[in-house]
Amino acid sequence: MIVHLLKCFGAEPGGGNAALVVENDGGSEAERQRFARERQVSACVFIDRQADGMVVLDYFYPHTRSPLCLHATLAAAHVLLTPPGAPATLTVTTAMRGQALQLLRSAEGLFISLAPQPAPAVTVEKYVPSELMGQHMQLLSPPVVASVGSPKLLLEVADRTTLRALRPNLELIADWSALHQVSGCYAYCRTGNNTYEGRNFNHLDPAQEDSATGVAAGALAWHLQRSLSLHQGHVTQQPCLIEVQYSRGEIRVGGMVQGST
Repeated sequence: MIVHLLKCFGAEPGGGNAALVVENDGGSEAERQRFARERQVSACVFIDRQADGMVVLDYFYPHTRSPLCLHATLAAAHVLLTPPGAPATLTVTTAMRGQALQLLRSAEGLFISLAPQPAPAVTVEKYVPSELMGQHMQLLSPPVVASVGSPKLLLEVADRTTLRALRPNLELIADWSALHQVSGCYAYCRTGNNTYEGRNFNHLDPAQEDSATGVAAGALAWHLQRSLSLHQGHVTQQPCLIEVQYSRGEIRVGGMVQGST
């Protein structure tokens, strides 16, 4: 087994959201879940190379298996595309849903190209955001569920101060998400011309708040139908920056990837 520790989407050198990329493990789902739980890194991705040459990515958080994690995918792209002689592009699939992802290496850096996915048809009653966030919420736009492979409830708040002060009801978010087949809430605010800041709520433990959530950035770009730069991680003291390129029918998500010790 070969394990790589990488930091992804860092806003500056040395920063970013940690991911473990695991090659040649051959473990079962239960063994992989135990590995992720013991390591307590925000995400682990296992690279499975099939007999036909196809590469399959299998994602695990410490508490659950996931259909898609883009910061872990970006880490896998670094492992698969940056060694000498590696291809500049590679199509992979996800283990849980067989979603196709194209990994890209260019002068601009590493990107993941993927298509928007159908989102669950969820009617979000007016009171729901306030209950989930544990306070009265005045949203700037109607709540919406959007997906590039892992559906998110998107909630637009007024400004950074409001965003950073949120202390949501994480247990209620987990219950609501399970009921509606949604992968947590993503609260965000606009900070400038095509620049945004966001926070992801998808863990029962506040200490496990995500510092960078690529699937949410992709979903937000698809919902807004624009390219954007998304800052995240202020509250976790791991500033991250996710770059999203939007075009009709395609989202490209990218950012910095660095080795970690």
